[in-house]
Amino acid sequence: MKKSLIALSLLATASFAAHGADYIIDTEGAHASINFKVEHLGYSFIKGRFNTFNGNFSYDPKNIADSSVKVNVETMSLDSNHAERDKHLRSDDFLDTKKYGTATFTSTKVEPKENGEMLIYGDLTLHGKTKPLIIDAQFIGEGKDPWGGYRAGFTGTARIEFADYDIKVMGSSSYADIELHVEGIRQ
Repeated sequence: MKKSLIALSLLATASFAAHGADYIIDTEGAHASINFKVEHLGYSFIKGRFNTFNGNFSYDPKNIADSSVKVNVETMSLDSNHAERDKHLRSDDFLDTKKYGTATFTSTKVEPKENGEMLIYGDLTLHGKTKPLIIDAQFIGEGKDPWGGYRAGFTGTARIEFADYDIKVMGSSSYADIELHVEGIRQ
C-alpha cells in the first residue's frame, strides 16, 4: 500500500511538472493590460484598452510547448478615453456589447522560438464568431515578488481583422492591433 501511495504521488508530481506552473493573471494589482490601436479615418490612430478581464496560464520554461493560456474580456469595459466614442464602439454599430458581452481567447498550441519568443496559437471568440488568432509573445522574466509570491511576465502582439468577426469597418479602419502585457501570480 505504501509503495502504491509513493508511486501515485510521484505520478501526480510528474504530471504537474509536465504541464508547468499555473498562474492567475494579476488584474487586481493592475499588472496586466489589454490595449488596442485602431486607424482613424486614415489620419491618425485611436488607442484604448479593456479595463475588465481575467485569465490564467500555465508555463514551464523547460518545455514551452506545453504552455497554455485562457483569457476572458468584458467587452463593455472598452475604454478609449472618450465617453461618446466608447458608447458608439460598444453599440451594435461595432462590438454590440449588450449582445456579445464577453470575448475569449483559448490557446491551442504554443510554438517556442529563440530568446524567449514564442507564437501562441488559439481561438478568439469575439462578436459571436470564433476564429484562429496568433499572438507573437515574448517572455519578460520570472521570480519572487516582495509579497512572498512568485510571478512570470510576458508581452505580446496580435492583429484582429474586423471582417473576420463581422464587425463593421469605418473608413480605412479594417483591423485593430492588440498589445498585451501579462503578469501572472503562480498558484
